[in-house]
Amino acid sequence: MTPRTTPSSGSDPKKTAEKPVVDTTEEKAAKTSVAKKATAKTAKAAEKAAEAMKKGTAKKAAAKKTAAKKAPAKKAAAKKSTPKKTAAKKTVAKKTVAKKAAAKTTTAKTTASKATASKSTAPKKAAAKKIPAQKTTPKKIPAQKAAPERTTPRQAEPLAPVEVAEAAVSAALDAGDRDRFLSGTHHDPHSVLGAHPVPGGVAFRAFRPYALSVTVVAGDLRAELHDDGEGFFSGLLPLRDVPSDYRLLIAYEGTVQETEDAYRFLPALGELDLHLIGEGRHEQLWRALGAEPMTHQGVTGTRFTVWAPNARGVSLAGTFNYWDGTGHPMRSLGGSGVWELFVPAIGEGELYKFEITRPDGSKTLRADPLARRTEAPPNTSSIVHASQHEWGDAAWLERRGSVPTHEAPFSVYEVHLPSWRPGLTYRQLAEQLPAYVKDLGFTHVELMPVAEHPFGGSWGYQVTGFYAPTARLGTPDDFKYLVDSLHQAGIGVLMDWVPAHFPRDDWALAEFDGRPLYEHEDPLRSAHPDWGTLEFDFGRREVRNFLVANATYWCEEFHIDGLRVDAVASMLYLDYSREPGQWVPNEHGGRENLDAVAFLQEMNATVYRRVPGVVTIAEESTAWDGVTRPTHVSGPGGFGGLGFGLKWNMGWMHDSLEYMSKEPVHRKYHHNEMTFSMVYAYSENYVLPISHDEVVHGKRSLVSKMPGDWWQQRANHRAYLGFMWAHPGKQLLFMGQEFAQGAEWSEAHGPDWWLLDPAYGAEPDHRGVRDLVRDLNTVYRHTPALWQRDTDPSGFQWVVGDAADDNVFAFLRFDAEGAPLLAVSNMSPVVRHDYRLGVPDDVPAWHETLNTDAARYGGSDVTNPDPLKPEAQPWHGRAASIRLTLPPLATVWLRPA
Repeated sequence: MTPRTTPSSGSDPKKTAEKPVVDTTEEKAAKTSVAKKATAKTAKAAEKAAEAMKKGTAKKAAAKKTAAKKAPAKKAAAKKSTPKKTAAKKTVAKKTVAKKAAAKTTTAKTTASKATASKSTAPKKAAAKKIPAQKTTPKKIPAQKAAPERTTPRQAEPLAPVEVAEAAVSAALDAGDRDRFLSGTHHDPHSVLGAHPVPGGVAFRAFRPYALSVTVVAGDLRAELHDDGEGFFSGLLPLRDVPSDYRLLIAYEGTVQETEDAYRFLPALGELDLHLIGEGRHEQLWRALGAEPMTHQGVTGTRFTVWAPNARGVSLAGTFNYWDGTGHPMRSLGGSGVWELFVPAIGEGELYKFEITRPDGSKTLRADPLARRTEAPPNTSSIVHASQHEWGDAAWLERRGSVPTHEAPFSVYEVHLPSWRPGLTYRQLAEQLPAYVKDLGFTHVELMPVAEHPFGGSWGYQVTGFYAPTARLGTPDDFKYLVDSLHQAGIGVLMDWVPAHFPRDDWALAEFDGRPLYEHEDPLRSAHPDWGTLEFDFGRREVRNFLVANATYWCEEFHIDGLRVDAVASMLYLDYSREPGQWVPNEHGGRENLDAVAFLQEMNATVYRRVPGVVTIAEESTAWDGVTRPTHVSGPGGFGGLGFGLKWNMGWMHDSLEYMSKEPVHRKYHHNEMTFSMVYAYSENYVLPISHDEVVHGKRSLVSKMPGDWWQQRANHRAYLGFMWAHPGKQLLFMGQEFAQGAEWSEAHGPDWWLLDPAYGAEPDHRGVRDLVRDLNTVYRHTPALWQRDTDPSGFQWVVGDAADDNVFAFLRFDAEGAPLLAVSNMSPVVRHDYRLGVPDDVPAWHETLNTDAARYGGSDVTNPDPLKPEAQPWHGRAASIRLTLPPLATVWLRPA
């Protein structure tokens, strides 16, 4: 059959494997010599047996058997002493059997004798069973072993003529098994293939489509199996026990493979694993399902396992079998829905998929849901992977959880890896990204989804390979190298995680085994109304296990420090983006998705228990109660908390950007949009996000949202960042906004780095904004008042929050010891001299520690260079006050002198 070409997204692959090694000239000569001797010996034995039968020497034969077999042989000899008519009939039958035995029988024949006999028949067989031509050879695929040169093998002792006929019947597959193999619906191939004790010896059976012959090799014994047609081979050898280390010698047109028999191995998956999978509680599911290189029963190879409970049969297809899974059927392990096959000699680098026979009998070729490595899109095959990375971040991990995240500095630089510096691999990014982020002073990077996804324009938010970093930028070990490098630079790594939905690609998760499996079986619950994707069935324990284990997988295997969970709101509500009649209430008549609530609680509880020091962050755009409340603490609605560590403050983001987009003359009418966030600031543990979602699709970049001319836009941009870094909550800024990129972000070309080229005339304007971000982070990290009591109302006090006509906001932040920082923002384009603010009377003097209007940032350099001493004049409800100059469109930070 003709192999298919390398697959594109949504197509079935038909790659070819490295051809087995062809016998060398010396090996052929040795085999020919062995063949001649073995053929002569076999022919001579057969001739003697025929002559003995012609002469009617039954008694002599019986005597020989008596000497060899004693009592059991006496019975056989007695049976041969029959009337002449019966003896004559048996003699005729024995002649026929003897002639067949001399030519070709299931008694032990050498591979060499087969080679001699097949000279005339090979061309005919090759025409019918031709191996597909090779096209590609994947990296690191172990080559098949050539048949080793051997001494003259021991021949298996021939069975008695009547036993030969019985052996052929007992060794060959029955019609039912053959049909199930050929249709891909056999649930237990190991029960019939391989070697099995039967009356009279050991039956060997193999299913090798396209093979010319199959020979069993055990020690110095070689026995060719009978060709039963359609790729089936069988034979019965007079052995007392199944050889523990037999191999198969498989002849194809012009080549020979010697390999272990995949069907001689016990299951490589334990009962505990199956029990945990069935319970939906396997917290390291990736160690049980997928492709796991291992040594099993003393043999190296790879164990393949997949959950497909609705499948009528599952086979393994890959480079090692020319993408034809017919000859590699997997076994079903009880009622678990798990299928398993250990394949010897298969190792890292092999491409594979699962060939699934659906309930209706049709077939589908699917990528492994738990593949740890994939081909680079648009190719879709899974790849066997074994990590070789040696971590060097022990010091980082040891101190990671020493301070709770909500009580520690936490400023995040959000990155889309493929476009941050287009064309760079994970390892090349490791040489540039840590240094850049460290220079700017961010504590963490947040990576937009890195899990494999077919369409780059989805930015990774439509995942098909939940356990595999995208191959666009390198291997899983390359990604580990990047994470390791960031940790060694003192930078935490957060990752966007997408458990809300998945795409409908017909080679991935959608109707994986022919029926809804990962998605909900109710179409109203499964179809995501906004993105054309499918929603997970959070109520199915195996699906929930798949996702919970995936969360811990990234934290344990890749040392990820936190997961930002995407689109949480779409998971929590049954009526999310649905009209009446398009959703069904829960069992209590409500709109809450109780299955999703239970899943999120389990995920958070499991991650925090298994990986101390990590943080989970919810992108939740509604007022759901208790997103960051512990799971065991119930709220007013009767629900326990979801258990997240932090939540994106989408309300603050929308309100503050709406305010900043107004001309300063109109801002007094929107003053409350900047102050309202403090009404609910302590209802959750918040992150203030200026994310990728706010600088694409017509929303304009951050600086372009600002009103006024270019100077005013940059001044507004800087003032807003100063306000944001001082506001309670953690900070997140998307790449490109740190240097005031004017254009919207595009995944096709990434940030406009040319704006920072000294040869560009406006380069100082952009460099000034970036210098401000660096200083904001530096002062922030060294000022506990800005982060230590982010979630404690006692850490914040308004000085003046109602100066709408002035467009002024002033507030105090306090650290755990009570040390303050005063933040003042003037969102009008006028300078305000001698502006009086009430301050604590126990601070002898204040000095300006940061001013976004400084000349080095591109501002007008209106500053307060001298210490500001409080006056004993009450103001804003305080006993003391200071007078200072407020620069235009700027934020000023002051600390005790």
